[in-house]
Amino acid sequence: MVIPPTPATPYQVLARKYRPSSFESLVGQDAMVQTLGNAFATGRIHHAFILTGVRGVGKTTTARILARAFNYADETGAHPTLDLSKEGVHCAEIIAGTHVDVMEMDAASNTGIDSIREINAMTRTPPMSAPYKVFIIDEVHMLSTSAFNGLLKTLEEPPPYVKFIFATTEIRKVPVTILSRCMRFDLRRISPEVMTGYLSGLLEKESIPVEPEALSMIVRAGEGSARDCLSLTDQAIAHGGGEISVQSVRDMLGLADRARIIDLFEKLMGGDIAGALDDARALYDSGADPTTIITDLAELTHLVTRIKIVPSATDDPVLTPDERSRGAELAQRLALRVLTRTWQILSKGLTEIAQSGNGLQSAEMVLIRLAYAADLPSPDELIERLTNQPTVPGPAPSAPAPNGGGGYQARAMAPSVPPGPAPQQVPSVEARTVPQSYEQIVVLAGEKRDIAIKHALESDIKPVSFEVGRIEVALTPTANPSVVSTLSARLKEWTGRPWLVTISTKEIAAPTLREARRAAEDHARDAALEDPLVKAVMETFPGARLVNIKSRPDLSSELETAADDFETPVDPEEDE
Repeated sequence: MVIPPTPATPYQVLARKYRPSSFESLVGQDAMVQTLGNAFATGRIHHAFILTGVRGVGKTTTARILARAFNYADETGAHPTLDLSKEGVHCAEIIAGTHVDVMEMDAASNTGIDSIREINAMTRTPPMSAPYKVFIIDEVHMLSTSAFNGLLKTLEEPPPYVKFIFATTEIRKVPVTILSRCMRFDLRRISPEVMTGYLSGLLEKESIPVEPEALSMIVRAGEGSARDCLSLTDQAIAHGGGEISVQSVRDMLGLADRARIIDLFEKLMGGDIAGALDDARALYDSGADPTTIITDLAELTHLVTRIKIVPSATDDPVLTPDERSRGAELAQRLALRVLTRTWQILSKGLTEIAQSGNGLQSAEMVLIRLAYAADLPSPDELIERLTNQPTVPGPAPSAPAPNGGGGYQARAMAPSVPPGPAPQQVPSVEARTVPQSYEQIVVLAGEKRDIAIKHALESDIKPVSFEVGRIEVALTPTANPSVVSTLSARLKEWTGRPWLVTISTKEIAAPTLREARRAAEDHARDAALEDPLVKAVMETFPGARLVNIKSRPDLSSELETAADDFETPVDPEEDE
Protein backbone atom coordinates (compact mmCIF):
# COMPACT_ATOMS: atom_id res chain seq x y z
CA MET A 1 0.00 0.00 0.00
CA VAL A 2 1.52 3.30 -1.08
CA ILE A 3 1.03 6.15 1.40
CA PRO A 4 0.47 9.42 -0.47
CA PRO A 5 2.69 12.33 0.56
CA THR A 6 1.28 15.17 2.63
CA PRO A 7 2.21 18.87 2.54
CA ALA A 8 4.34 18.24 5.65
CA THR A 9 6.21 15.41 3.89
CA PRO A 10 6.50 16.35 0.20
CA TYR A 11 7.23 13.58 -2.25
CA GLN A 12 10.88 13.04 -3.05
CA VAL A 13 11.70 11.46 -6.40
CA LEU A 14 13.35 8.06 -6.34
CA ALA A 15 16.60 9.36 -7.86
CA ARG A 16 17.08 11.69 -4.86
CA LYS A 17 15.53 9.47 -2.19
CA TYR A 18 17.79 6.53 -3.01
CA ARG A 19 20.90 8.49 -3.97
CA PRO A 20 23.92 6.53 -2.71
CA SER A 21 25.77 8.06 0.22
CA SER A 22 28.58 5.50 0.42
CA PHE A 23 30.53 3.27 -1.90
CA GLU A 24 28.66 0.24 -0.55
CA SER A 25 25.40 1.59 -1.97
CA LEU A 26 26.95 2.73 -5.28
CA VAL A 27 25.95 0.21 -7.98
CA GLY A 28 27.80 -0.91 -11.07
CA GLN A 29 31.22 0.73 -10.41
CA ASP A 30 33.15 -2.06 -8.71
CA ALA A 31 36.43 -1.42 -10.57
CA MET A 32 36.58 2.20 -9.45
CA VAL A 33 35.70 1.30 -5.84
CA GLN A 34 38.46 -1.33 -5.73
CA THR A 35 41.06 1.14 -7.06
CA LEU A 36 40.06 3.82 -4.55
CA GLY A 37 40.00 1.27 -1.73
CA ASN A 38 43.61 0.27 -2.47
CA ALA A 39 44.68 3.93 -2.69
CA PHE A 40 43.10 4.82 0.66
CA ALA A 41 44.46 1.68 2.32
CA THR A 42 48.03 2.55 1.30
CA GLY A 43 47.68 6.29 1.89
CA ARG A 44 48.37 7.10 -1.78
CA ILE A 45 45.48 9.52 -2.20
CA HIS A 46 45.77 11.78 -5.24
CA HIS A 47 44.99 15.49 -4.99
CA ALA A 48 42.89 15.65 -8.20
CA PHE A 49 40.37 13.25 -9.69
CA ILE A 50 38.38 13.37 -12.93
CA LEU A 51 35.24 11.24 -13.32
CA THR A 52 33.83 10.60 -16.78
CA GLY A 53 30.88 8.67 -18.10
CA VAL A 54 27.45 9.00 -19.69
CA ARG A 55 24.62 10.84 -17.96
CA GLY A 56 23.22 9.35 -14.80
CA VAL A 57 25.92 6.78 -13.96
CA GLY A 58 26.86 8.52 -10.70
CA LYS A 59 29.63 11.05 -11.38
CA THR A 60 28.37 13.80 -9.05
CA THR A 61 27.27 11.22 -6.47
CA THR A 62 30.73 9.65 -6.52
CA ALA A 63 32.31 13.10 -6.13
CA ARG A 64 30.26 13.76 -2.97
CA ILE A 65 31.08 10.33 -1.56
CA LEU A 66 34.77 11.01 -2.22
CA ALA A 67 34.49 14.37 -0.45
CA ARG A 68 32.91 12.58 2.49
CA ALA A 69 35.73 9.97 2.46
CA PHE A 70 38.43 12.69 2.44
CA ASN A 71 36.85 14.55 5.37
CA TYR A 72 35.67 11.61 7.44
CA ALA A 73 36.00 12.28 11.15
CA ASP A 74 34.50 10.54 14.16
CA GLU A 75 35.07 10.60 17.90
CA THR A 76 38.61 9.28 17.36
CA GLY A 77 39.54 12.15 15.03
CA ALA A 78 39.93 12.79 11.30
CA HIS A 79 41.12 9.94 9.08
CA PRO A 80 40.28 9.47 5.40
CA THR A 81 38.53 6.15 4.80
CA LEU A 82 36.15 4.40 2.46
CA ASP A 83 34.38 2.65 5.33
CA LEU A 84 31.45 5.01 5.61
CA SER A 85 28.99 2.66 7.25
CA LYS A 86 28.94 4.93 10.29
CA GLU A 87 28.09 8.58 9.72
CA GLY A 88 30.93 10.94 10.57
CA VAL A 89 30.98 14.50 11.85
CA HIS A 90 30.84 16.16 8.41
CA CYS A 91 29.02 13.48 6.43
CA ALA A 92 25.45 14.77 6.62
CA GLU A 93 26.34 18.28 5.43
CA ILE A 94 28.58 16.99 2.64
CA ILE A 95 25.91 14.63 1.26
CA ALA A 96 23.34 17.45 1.49
CA GLY A 97 25.75 19.79 -0.35
CA THR A 98 25.81 22.42 2.39
CA HIS A 99 29.26 21.95 3.94
CA VAL A 100 31.33 25.13 3.96
CA ASP A 101 34.57 23.37 3.00
CA VAL A 102 33.10 21.39 0.09
CA MET A 103 32.34 23.72 -2.83
CA GLU A 104 30.42 22.57 -5.86
CA MET A 105 30.50 24.58 -9.09
CA ASP A 106 28.64 23.99 -12.33
CA ALA A 107 31.09 24.77 -15.13
CA ALA A 108 28.22 24.98 -17.63
CA SER A 109 27.06 28.26 -16.02
CA ASN A 110 30.48 29.42 -14.76
CA THR A 111 32.71 29.07 -17.78
CA GLY A 112 34.95 32.11 -17.45
CA ILE A 113 38.30 32.91 -15.88
CA ASP A 114 36.68 34.90 -13.07
CA SER A 115 35.17 31.79 -11.50
CA ILE A 116 38.57 30.08 -11.58
CA ARG A 117 40.20 33.14 -10.01
CA GLU A 118 37.75 32.83 -7.09
CA ILE A 119 38.67 29.16 -6.68
CA ASN A 120 42.39 29.97 -6.76
CA ALA A 121 41.83 32.63 -4.10
CA MET A 122 39.92 30.21 -1.86
CA THR A 123 42.72 27.64 -2.07
CA ARG A 124 45.02 30.08 -0.21
CA THR A 125 43.04 29.75 3.02
CA PRO A 126 42.85 26.48 4.96
CA PRO A 127 39.54 24.70 5.63
CA MET A 128 37.34 26.04 8.40
CA SER A 129 36.26 22.75 10.02
CA ALA A 130 36.96 19.74 7.79
CA PRO A 131 40.42 18.25 7.13
CA TYR A 132 40.31 19.19 3.44
CA LYS A 133 38.87 21.82 1.17
CA VAL A 134 37.23 19.95 -1.71
CA PHE A 135 36.31 21.63 -4.99
CA ILE A 136 33.81 19.70 -7.14
CA ILE A 137 33.49 21.09 -10.68
CA ASP A 138 30.71 19.47 -12.68
CA GLU A 139 30.73 19.44 -16.52
CA VAL A 140 34.31 20.67 -16.43
CA HIS A 141 34.63 20.42 -20.22
CA MET A 142 32.47 23.56 -20.48
CA LEU A 143 35.23 25.79 -19.07
CA SER A 144 36.79 28.25 -21.47
CA THR A 145 40.40 27.99 -22.62
CA SER A 146 41.45 30.87 -20.38
CA ALA A 147 39.71 29.24 -17.42
CA PHE A 148 41.56 25.97 -18.00
CA ASN A 149 44.85 27.86 -18.26
CA GLY A 150 44.12 29.72 -15.03
CA LEU A 151 43.55 26.41 -13.24
CA LEU A 152 46.72 24.68 -14.40
CA LYS A 153 49.22 25.97 -11.85
CA THR A 154 46.94 25.51 -8.86
CA LEU A 155 45.96 22.06 -10.07
CA GLU A 156 49.58 20.98 -10.46
CA GLU A 157 50.81 22.21 -7.06
CA PRO A 158 47.81 22.71 -4.77
CA PRO A 159 48.15 23.30 -1.02
CA PRO A 160 48.18 20.04 0.97
CA TYR A 161 44.67 20.68 2.32
CA VAL A 162 43.02 21.03 -1.14
CA LYS A 163 41.41 18.30 -3.25
CA PHE A 164 39.89 18.71 -6.74
CA ILE A 165 37.19 16.46 -8.19
CA PHE A 166 36.05 17.04 -11.78
CA ALA A 167 33.11 15.42 -13.55
CA THR A 168 32.41 15.43 -17.29
CA THR A 169 30.45 13.62 -19.98
CA GLU A 170 32.82 14.84 -22.72
CA ILE A 171 36.28 13.72 -21.70
CA ARG A 172 37.72 14.46 -25.16
CA LYS A 173 36.97 18.16 -24.73
CA VAL A 174 39.14 18.41 -21.61
CA PRO A 175 42.70 19.58 -22.42
CA VAL A 176 45.41 16.98 -21.99
CA THR A 177 47.24 19.38 -19.68
CA ILE A 178 44.33 18.99 -17.24
CA LEU A 179 44.01 15.23 -17.73
CA SER A 180 47.71 14.67 -17.06
CA ARG A 181 47.35 16.24 -13.61
CA CYS A 182 44.38 14.10 -12.54
CA MET A 183 43.62 10.50 -11.62
CA ARG A 184 41.01 9.45 -14.14
CA PHE A 185 38.07 7.10 -13.50
CA ASP A 186 35.71 5.98 -16.27
CA LEU A 187 32.33 5.21 -14.79
CA ARG A 188 30.73 2.49 -16.88
CA ARG A 189 27.12 2.01 -17.90
CA ILE A 190 25.35 -0.16 -15.37
CA SER A 191 24.75 -3.65 -16.73
CA PRO A 192 21.13 -4.81 -17.20
CA GLU A 193 21.55 -7.58 -14.62
CA VAL A 194 22.75 -5.17 -11.93
CA MET A 195 20.16 -2.53 -12.82
CA THR A 196 17.30 -5.05 -12.79
CA GLY A 197 18.30 -6.30 -9.34
CA TYR A 198 18.71 -2.74 -8.06
CA LEU A 199 15.28 -1.62 -9.28
CA SER A 200 13.61 -4.78 -8.00
CA GLY A 201 14.95 -4.21 -4.50
CA LEU A 202 14.00 -0.54 -4.60
CA LEU A 203 10.41 -1.26 -5.70
CA GLU A 204 10.12 -3.92 -3.03
CA LYS A 205 11.02 -1.30 -0.41
CA GLU A 206 8.42 1.02 -1.91
CA SER A 207 5.82 -1.81 -1.99
CA ILE A 208 5.19 -1.22 -5.70
CA PRO A 209 4.01 -4.29 -7.67
CA VAL A 210 5.82 -4.69 -10.96
CA GLU A 211 5.70 -7.15 -13.85
CA PRO A 212 9.16 -8.55 -14.74
CA GLU A 213 8.76 -7.78 -18.45
CA ALA A 214 7.78 -4.20 -17.64
CA LEU A 215 10.93 -3.86 -15.54
CA SER A 216 13.01 -5.17 -18.47
CA MET A 217 11.46 -2.53 -20.72
CA ILE A 218 12.44 0.22 -18.27
CA VAL A 219 15.99 -1.09 -17.95
CA ARG A 220 16.32 -1.25 -21.74
CA ALA A 221 15.03 2.30 -22.16
CA GLY A 222 17.39 3.57 -19.42
CA GLU A 223 20.47 2.46 -21.44
CA GLY A 224 22.67 1.84 -18.42
CA SER A 225 21.91 5.14 -16.66
CA ALA A 226 20.75 4.77 -13.06
CA ARG A 227 19.14 8.21 -13.00
CA ASP A 228 17.25 7.58 -16.25
CA CYS A 229 15.98 4.24 -14.99
CA LEU A 230 14.83 5.77 -11.70
CA SER A 231 13.11 8.65 -13.49
CA LEU A 232 11.34 6.21 -15.81
CA THR A 233 10.34 4.10 -12.81
CA ASP A 234 8.84 7.19 -11.15
CA GLN A 235 6.95 7.96 -14.34
CA ALA A 236 5.74 4.37 -14.68
CA ILE A 237 4.42 4.35 -11.11
CA ALA A 238 2.47 7.54 -11.78
CA HIS A 239 1.22 6.29 -15.16
CA GLY A 240 0.11 2.93 -13.77
CA GLY A 241 -1.60 4.36 -10.69
CA GLY A 242 0.75 2.85 -8.13
CA GLU A 243 1.77 -0.29 -10.03
CA ILE A 244 3.97 -1.04 -13.03
CA SER A 245 2.50 -3.19 -15.79
CA VAL A 246 3.71 -4.09 -19.25
CA GLN A 247 0.87 -2.27 -20.98
CA SER A 248 1.30 0.93 -18.94
CA VAL A 249 5.06 1.03 -19.63
CA ARG A 250 4.49 0.35 -23.32
CA ASP A 251 1.93 3.16 -23.51
CA MET A 252 4.16 5.49 -21.51
CA LEU A 253 7.21 4.93 -23.71
CA GLY A 254 5.29 4.70 -26.96
CA LEU A 255 6.73 1.24 -27.60
CA ALA A 256 5.33 -1.37 -29.92
CA ASP A 257 4.50 -4.81 -28.62
CA ARG A 258 7.67 -6.90 -28.95
CA ALA A 259 5.71 -9.98 -30.01
CA ARG A 260 3.93 -7.99 -32.73
CA ILE A 261 7.26 -6.59 -33.90
CA ILE A 262 8.55 -10.14 -34.27
CA ASP A 263 5.38 -11.05 -36.23
CA LEU A 264 5.99 -8.06 -38.51
CA PHE A 265 9.64 -9.04 -38.96
CA GLU A 266 8.72 -12.63 -39.90
CA LYS A 267 6.23 -11.43 -42.52
CA LEU A 268 8.82 -9.09 -44.01
CA MET A 269 11.39 -11.86 -44.20
CA GLY A 270 8.78 -14.11 -45.82
CA GLY A 271 7.87 -11.52 -48.44
CA ASP A 272 4.28 -11.10 -47.14
CA ILE A 273 4.15 -7.38 -47.83
CA ALA A 274 0.36 -7.09 -47.55
CA GLY A 275 0.32 -8.70 -44.10
CA ALA A 276 3.32 -6.62 -43.05
CA LEU A 277 1.63 -3.36 -44.02
CA ASP A 278 -1.51 -4.40 -42.11
CA ASP A 279 0.57 -5.13 -38.99
CA ALA A 280 2.44 -1.84 -39.30
CA ARG A 281 -0.83 0.08 -39.63
CA ALA A 282 -2.23 -1.72 -36.57
CA LEU A 283 0.87 -0.80 -34.54
CA TYR A 284 0.55 2.79 -35.70
CA ASP A 285 -3.14 2.91 -34.76
CA SER A 286 -2.33 1.56 -31.30
CA GLY A 287 0.03 4.51 -30.67
CA ALA A 288 3.44 3.34 -31.95
CA ASP A 289 5.37 6.03 -33.80
CA PRO A 290 6.63 5.11 -37.32
CA THR A 291 10.18 5.85 -36.24
CA THR A 292 9.69 3.55 -33.24
CA ILE A 293 8.45 0.73 -35.47
CA ILE A 294 11.50 0.92 -37.75
CA THR A 295 13.82 1.33 -34.75
CA ASP A 296 12.33 -1.75 -33.06
CA LEU A 297 12.77 -3.72 -36.29
CA ALA A 298 16.41 -2.61 -36.45
CA GLU A 299 16.93 -3.65 -32.81
CA LEU A 300 15.38 -7.03 -33.54
CA THR A 301 17.63 -7.42 -36.59
CA HIS A 302 20.65 -6.67 -34.41
CA LEU A 303 19.45 -9.13 -31.78
CA VAL A 304 18.91 -11.95 -34.29
CA THR A 305 22.34 -11.26 -35.82
CA ARG A 306 23.97 -11.40 -32.37
CA ILE A 307 22.20 -14.64 -31.54
CA LYS A 308 23.33 -16.12 -34.87
CA ILE A 309 26.96 -15.25 -34.15
CA VAL A 310 26.88 -15.61 -30.33
CA PRO A 311 24.12 -18.05 -29.28
CA SER A 312 24.64 -17.17 -25.60
CA ALA A 313 23.15 -13.72 -26.33
CA THR A 314 19.76 -15.25 -25.50
CA ASP A 315 20.80 -15.18 -21.82
CA ASP A 316 20.45 -11.38 -21.68
CA PRO A 317 18.02 -10.66 -18.79
CA VAL A 318 16.37 -7.70 -20.57
CA LEU A 319 15.06 -9.96 -23.36
CA THR A 320 11.44 -11.00 -23.36
CA PRO A 321 10.54 -14.71 -23.63
CA ASP A 322 9.39 -14.14 -27.22
CA GLU A 323 12.72 -12.52 -28.11
CA ARG A 324 14.63 -15.44 -26.61
CA SER A 325 12.75 -18.29 -28.27
CA ARG A 326 11.63 -16.76 -31.57
CA GLY A 327 14.87 -14.80 -31.94
CA ALA A 328 16.84 -18.05 -31.79
CA GLU A 329 14.54 -19.60 -34.44
CA LEU A 330 14.98 -16.62 -36.75
CA ALA A 331 18.75 -16.76 -36.29
CA GLN A 332 18.75 -20.37 -37.50
CA ARG A 333 16.56 -19.67 -40.53
CA LEU A 334 17.99 -16.40 -41.83
CA ALA A 335 21.34 -16.06 -43.58
CA LEU A 336 23.80 -13.48 -42.38
CA ARG A 337 23.71 -11.67 -45.74
CA VAL A 338 19.93 -11.23 -45.34
CA LEU A 339 20.33 -9.81 -41.83
CA THR A 340 23.06 -7.35 -42.82
CA ARG A 341 21.06 -6.17 -45.83
CA THR A 342 17.99 -5.75 -43.59
CA TRP A 343 20.01 -3.66 -41.17
CA GLN A 344 21.25 -1.39 -43.95
CA ILE A 345 17.75 -0.84 -45.35
CA LEU A 346 16.29 -0.07 -41.91
CA SER A 347 19.13 2.27 -40.98
CA LYS A 348 18.70 4.23 -44.19
CA GLY A 349 14.94 4.17 -43.66
CA LEU A 350 15.28 5.99 -40.32
CA THR A 351 17.00 8.88 -42.10
CA GLU A 352 14.29 8.95 -44.76
CA ILE A 353 11.52 9.05 -42.13
CA ALA A 354 13.26 11.90 -40.29
CA GLN A 355 13.42 13.93 -43.51
CA SER A 356 9.91 13.09 -44.66
CA GLY A 357 6.76 15.09 -44.10
CA ASN A 358 4.69 11.94 -43.59
CA GLY A 359 6.41 9.42 -41.35
CA LEU A 360 3.91 6.60 -41.87
CA GLN A 361 4.16 6.74 -45.64
CA SER A 362 7.96 6.70 -45.49
CA ALA A 363 7.90 3.78 -43.03
CA GLU A 364 5.59 1.79 -45.31
CA MET A 365 7.89 2.40 -48.28
CA VAL A 366 10.81 1.14 -46.20
CA LEU A 367 8.86 -2.02 -45.33
CA ILE A 368 7.95 -2.59 -48.99
CA ARG A 369 11.58 -2.22 -50.02
CA LEU A 370 12.64 -4.57 -47.26
CA ALA A 371 10.09 -7.25 -48.14
CA TYR A 372 11.11 -7.33 -51.78
CA ALA A 373 14.83 -7.30 -50.96
CA ALA A 374 14.70 -9.95 -48.24
CA ASP A 375 15.12 -12.92 -50.59
CA LEU A 376 17.39 -11.43 -53.22
CA PRO A 377 20.24 -13.79 -54.15
CA SER A 378 23.79 -12.88 -53.29
CA PRO A 379 26.18 -11.93 -56.13
CA ASP A 380 27.81 -15.36 -55.92
CA GLU A 381 24.46 -17.13 -56.17
CA LEU A 382 23.40 -14.91 -59.06
CA ILE A 383 26.60 -15.62 -60.98
CA GLU A 384 26.17 -19.35 -60.35
CA ARG A 385 22.58 -19.24 -61.64
CA LEU A 386 23.57 -17.36 -64.77
CA THR A 387 26.51 -19.68 -65.38
CA ASN A 388 24.47 -22.85 -65.02
CA GLN A 389 21.48 -21.57 -67.00
CA PRO A 390 21.37 -23.19 -70.47
CA THR A 391 21.24 -20.90 -73.47
CA VAL A 392 18.00 -21.55 -75.40
CA PRO A 393 17.52 -19.70 -78.70
CA GLY A 394 14.24 -17.80 -78.79
CA PRO A 395 12.37 -15.42 -81.03
CA ALA A 396 13.72 -12.00 -81.80
CA PRO A 397 12.94 -9.42 -79.08
CA SER A 398 10.06 -7.08 -79.77
CA ALA A 399 10.34 -3.34 -79.39
CA PRO A 400 10.66 -2.34 -75.69
CA ALA A 401 7.96 -0.29 -73.99
CA PRO A 402 8.72 3.41 -73.58
CA ASN A 403 10.08 4.46 -70.20
CA GLY A 404 9.96 8.20 -70.37
CA GLY A 405 11.70 9.19 -73.55
CA GLY A 406 14.98 10.58 -74.62
CA GLY A 407 17.43 8.58 -72.54
CA TYR A 408 16.23 5.18 -73.71
CA GLN A 409 18.98 3.02 -75.22
CA ALA A 410 17.92 0.59 -77.97
CA ARG A 411 19.63 -2.74 -78.46
CA ALA A 412 18.87 -3.94 -82.02
CA MET A 413 19.43 -7.29 -83.72
CA ALA A 414 20.67 -6.57 -87.24
CA PRO A 415 19.10 -8.92 -89.81
CA SER A 416 22.25 -9.24 -91.80
CA VAL A 417 25.47 -7.37 -92.32
CA PRO A 418 26.73 -7.12 -95.90
CA PRO A 419 30.22 -8.41 -96.31
CA GLY A 420 32.86 -5.84 -95.62
CA PRO A 421 36.38 -5.55 -94.31
CA ALA A 422 35.50 -7.23 -91.03
CA PRO A 423 38.40 -8.39 -88.86
CA GLN A 424 39.23 -12.06 -89.04
CA GLN A 425 38.17 -14.28 -86.14
CA VAL A 426 41.45 -15.34 -84.56
CA PRO A 427 41.72 -18.51 -82.51
CA SER A 428 43.61 -18.41 -79.26
CA VAL A 429 47.27 -19.39 -79.36
CA GLU A 430 47.39 -20.35 -75.71
CA ALA A 431 48.20 -23.95 -76.56
CA ARG A 432 50.73 -23.05 -79.27
CA THR A 433 54.15 -21.52 -78.91
CA VAL A 434 54.65 -20.25 -82.50
CA PRO A 435 52.05 -17.92 -84.05
CA GLN A 436 50.99 -18.83 -87.57
CA SER A 437 49.63 -15.42 -88.63
CA TYR A 438 49.95 -11.75 -87.89
CA GLU A 439 46.65 -11.79 -86.01
CA GLN A 440 47.93 -14.57 -83.75
CA ILE A 441 50.94 -12.40 -82.88
CA VAL A 442 48.48 -9.75 -81.66
CA VAL A 443 46.69 -12.37 -79.56
CA LEU A 444 50.03 -13.59 -78.16
CA ALA A 445 50.99 -10.06 -77.12
CA GLY A 446 47.68 -9.74 -75.28
CA GLU A 447 48.18 -13.05 -73.49
CA LYS A 448 51.68 -11.96 -72.47
CA ARG A 449 50.16 -8.67 -71.18
CA ASP A 450 52.55 -6.57 -73.25
CA ILE A 451 50.17 -3.67 -73.81
CA ALA A 452 52.70 -1.48 -75.64
CA ILE A 453 53.47 -4.11 -78.30
CA LYS A 454 49.79 -5.05 -78.67
CA HIS A 455 48.85 -1.40 -79.20
CA ALA A 456 51.64 -0.95 -81.79
CA LEU A 457 50.60 -4.10 -83.68
CA GLU A 458 46.99 -2.87 -83.86
CA SER A 459 47.48 0.88 -84.44
CA ASP A 460 51.03 1.66 -85.66
CA ILE A 461 51.99 -1.33 -87.86
CA LYS A 462 50.49 -2.53 -91.16
CA PRO A 463 51.29 -6.16 -92.09
CA VAL A 464 52.78 -6.56 -95.62
CA SER A 465 53.85 -10.23 -95.60
CA PHE A 466 54.08 -12.98 -92.98
CA GLU A 467 56.10 -16.18 -92.69
CA VAL A 468 56.95 -18.07 -89.55
CA GLY A 469 60.19 -16.43 -88.39
CA ARG A 470 59.93 -13.52 -90.88
CA ILE A 471 57.56 -10.51 -91.00
CA GLU A 472 57.52 -7.53 -93.35
CA VAL A 473 55.59 -4.52 -92.05
CA ALA A 474 54.89 -0.88 -92.88
CA LEU A 475 54.83 1.82 -90.20
CA THR A 476 52.30 4.61 -89.85
CA PRO A 477 53.64 8.21 -89.72
CA THR A 478 53.13 8.32 -85.95
CA ALA A 479 54.85 5.00 -85.22
CA ASN A 480 58.12 4.76 -83.29
CA PRO A 481 60.74 3.00 -85.51
CA SER A 482 62.25 1.28 -82.46
CA VAL A 483 59.10 -0.86 -82.18
CA VAL A 484 60.49 -3.13 -84.93
CA SER A 485 63.53 -4.22 -82.92
CA THR A 486 61.41 -4.49 -79.75
CA LEU A 487 58.90 -6.74 -81.55
CA SER A 488 61.72 -8.98 -82.86
CA ALA A 489 63.15 -9.36 -79.33
CA ARG A 490 59.73 -10.07 -77.78
CA LEU A 491 58.91 -12.75 -80.39
CA LYS A 492 62.21 -14.50 -79.77
CA GLU A 493 61.54 -14.43 -76.03
CA TRP A 494 57.96 -15.73 -76.40
CA THR A 495 58.54 -18.41 -79.04
CA GLY A 496 62.10 -19.50 -78.36
CA ARG A 497 63.26 -18.91 -81.96
CA PRO A 498 64.65 -15.89 -83.83
CA TRP A 499 62.32 -13.61 -85.82
CA LEU A 500 63.32 -11.21 -88.58
CA VAL A 501 61.13 -8.12 -88.69
CA THR A 502 61.78 -5.75 -91.62
CA ILE A 503 60.26 -2.47 -92.75
CA SER A 504 58.79 -2.39 -96.26
CA THR A 505 59.86 0.40 -98.60
CA LYS A 506 56.63 0.20 -100.60
CA GLU A 507 53.69 2.51 -100.04
CA ILE A 508 50.98 0.44 -98.41
CA ALA A 509 47.37 1.60 -98.65
CA ALA A 510 45.98 -1.17 -96.45
CA PRO A 511 44.57 -0.12 -93.03
CA THR A 512 45.87 -1.14 -89.64
CA LEU A 513 43.95 -3.74 -87.64
CA ARG A 514 42.27 -1.04 -85.57
CA GLU A 515 41.26 0.92 -88.65
CA ALA A 516 39.86 -2.23 -90.25
CA ARG A 517 37.90 -3.07 -87.10
CA ARG A 518 36.49 0.45 -86.86
CA ALA A 519 35.49 0.40 -90.53
CA ALA A 520 33.72 -2.93 -90.03
CA GLU A 521 31.84 -1.58 -87.02
CA ASP A 522 30.78 1.53 -88.93
CA HIS A 523 29.66 -0.61 -91.83
CA ALA A 524 27.62 -2.86 -89.52
CA ARG A 525 26.09 0.17 -87.77
CA ASP A 526 25.07 1.76 -91.07
CA ALA A 527 23.51 -1.53 -92.18
CA ALA A 528 21.64 -1.88 -88.88
CA LEU A 529 20.28 1.67 -89.04
CA GLU A 530 18.77 0.88 -92.45
CA ASP A 531 16.81 -2.01 -90.96
CA PRO A 532 13.01 -1.31 -90.79
CA LEU A 533 12.73 -2.48 -87.18
CA VAL A 534 15.57 -0.26 -86.00
CA LYS A 535 14.13 2.69 -87.91
CA ALA A 536 10.78 2.14 -86.24
CA VAL A 537 12.38 2.06 -82.79
CA MET A 538 14.36 5.25 -83.47
CA GLU A 539 11.24 7.07 -84.65
CA THR A 540 9.17 5.89 -81.69
CA PHE A 541 11.81 6.92 -79.13
CA PRO A 542 13.34 10.28 -80.08
CA GLY A 543 16.87 10.58 -78.77
CA ALA A 544 17.45 6.81 -78.66
CA ARG A 545 20.80 5.55 -79.84
CA LEU A 546 22.16 2.24 -81.06
CA VAL A 547 24.66 0.85 -78.58
CA ASN A 548 25.08 -2.81 -79.55
CA ILE A 549 24.82 -4.87 -82.73
CA LYS A 550 24.54 -8.64 -82.98
CA SER A 551 24.32 -10.34 -86.35
CA ARG A 552 22.31 -13.52 -86.96
CA PRO A 553 21.91 -14.19 -90.70
CA ASP A 554 19.20 -16.79 -90.15
CA LEU A 555 16.87 -14.39 -88.31
CA SER A 556 15.99 -12.16 -91.27
CA SER A 557 12.47 -13.49 -91.72
CA GLU A 558 11.70 -13.35 -87.99
CA LEU A 559 12.86 -9.74 -87.73
CA GLU A 560 10.72 -8.75 -90.71
CA THR A 561 7.70 -10.28 -88.98
CA ALA A 562 8.55 -8.44 -85.76
CA ALA A 563 8.83 -5.17 -87.67
CA ASP A 564 5.38 -5.69 -89.23
CA ASP A 565 3.86 -6.37 -85.79
CA PHE A 566 5.49 -3.27 -84.37
CA GLU A 567 4.22 -1.00 -87.16
CA THR A 568 0.63 -2.32 -86.88
CA PRO A 569 -0.26 -2.41 -83.16
CA VAL A 570 -3.25 -4.44 -82.05
CA ASP A 571 -6.23 -2.56 -80.62
CA PRO A 572 -6.86 -3.89 -77.07
CA GLU A 573 -10.64 -3.66 -77.48
CA GLU A 574 -10.55 -5.67 -80.68
CA ASP A 575 -8.31 -8.21 -79.01
CA GLU A 576 -10.87 -8.70 -76.31
